[in-house]
Amino acid sequence: MKNTAIEEIKKTLEKLDYNIDNINISVSVPKNKKFGDLSTNIAFIISKKLNLPTMEVATTISNKLESSNIFKEINIAEPGFINFKINPSAIVDNIKDILDSGSNYGKNTSFENKTVLVEFVSANPTGPLTVGHGRGAILGDILSNIFQWNGYKVTREYYYNNAGRQMRILGESVKSRYFEILDKNKKIDFPENGYLGDYIKDIAKEIIKTDSNIDINEVDIFKDVAEKYIFKDINNTLKNLGITFDLFFNENTLYENKSIYKIIDKLKSKGLIYEKDGATWFEGTKVGRENDRVLIKKTGEPTYRLPDMAYHINKLDRKYDLCIDIFGADHMDAYPDVLEVVKQLDYDQNRIKVLIHQFISILKNNKQVKMSTRKATYITLDELIDEVGSDVVRYFFIMRSLNSHLNFDLDIAKEKSEKNPVFYIQYAYARIMTILTKNDLDLENYDLSLINSEQEIKLINKLIDFKSIIKKISTNMEPQILAT
Repeated sequence: MKNTAIEEIKKTLEKLDYNIDNINISVSVPKNKKFGDLSTNIAFIISKKLNLPTMEVATTISNKLESSNIFKEINIAEPGFINFKINPSAIVDNIKDILDSGSNYGKNTSFENKTVLVEFVSANPTGPLTVGHGRGAILGDILSNIFQWNGYKVTREYYYNNAGRQMRILGESVKSRYFEILDKNKKIDFPENGYLGDYIKDIAKEIIKTDSNIDINEVDIFKDVAEKYIFKDINNTLKNLGITFDLFFNENTLYENKSIYKIIDKLKSKGLIYEKDGATWFEGTKVGRENDRVLIKKTGEPTYRLPDMAYHINKLDRKYDLCIDIFGADHMDAYPDVLEVVKQLDYDQNRIKVLIHQFISILKNNKQVKMSTRKATYITLDELIDEVGSDVVRYFFIMRSLNSHLNFDLDIAKEKSEKNPVFYIQYAYARIMTILTKNDLDLENYDLSLINSEQEIKLINKLIDFKSIIKKISTNMEPQILAT
């Protein structure tokens, strides 16, 4: 009912002679219920601006508000708080709106005609999605849903790279396993920092099924097959989580259309590029950054920052009103340089919002499960889904602030008791559905006056709050509020 109360206060201020524009009206729930259901400090704000006694302002507002049927009782507490008790019938009247809206309840058009690009997951096809990718994947998907509910036209985008050093190592890893399987007696050198997971052997076996006579120098064959195999696996995992993408953007595009070199040329024209030790540097310190950054190594190979810069310019050139990046904490150091270059190239960096989520730990028997992608000692997202179910995975990944480290407790996730929030929600849902299906309820004809107990009013208040929560998350981007 906070929003309803705020609207009533706004109307009252308009009727009074308080000529204050763009005033921020705050309504809160008092810690002590004896003061009422809601409280506002609006009298303090107005008295300060207009140099009037606070109690006088509070009394004037209170007297005018008393004509509203929303409030059962209004009282003033020293030194000027206005407290309200809500009329239960005014709360109950909201049920009709909720029932009429059905599954669309909470949707609004706050950002109608606005566009948003949400980039998330963006894992290169070098291995299966692990629990480390899961948090960003689910965060991106749920925020995309929230944006849609607030009227945005949403594009979900996956950015990946199927070239470069890591993909070469992937190809070499598969090649080694391929020849190892074909000739068990022949010693094959496995690449340094190669990928050790069983999936590498599985890919090699798939290649052998179709061709067991590949030349040892044909690394690209192994890389290409591995990429297709892994990307298909990634898509299946995302499908298991109910996640689909509108666009897949390949980093290679930025090389093919020379976008990365255009960035260098534009920065050079602004005096922000210099050569040192055979490498090409961005002079970040010249524009307030703590360090200068290498953009092209002395080998001629771009560092990862350069294509990221070109990619963000590409996003902005596509005219999205808002671009959301969802990164893990390992990107904390890199993205400020990207945003600075966007700014220096005369783009509005405020159209880009970067969300950094903290790492995740898997707990089992109260102990952390140690994981390493390179050594293949990780838990894949598919394994986690198989063990606890996709509903549990989605909820657990979103129930803490993205700024908090997340401990995913497998034992609690599998509990069938009140310890597991998802089980509790599902249990409540099942009980409600039993009531709806086993009793011949007439949801078209109802008597709202029968709803008057304290618990019923509190529940309806929660349902009313849902609308404001959906709006709130579209701007603060903290979906854990919804989970809570």
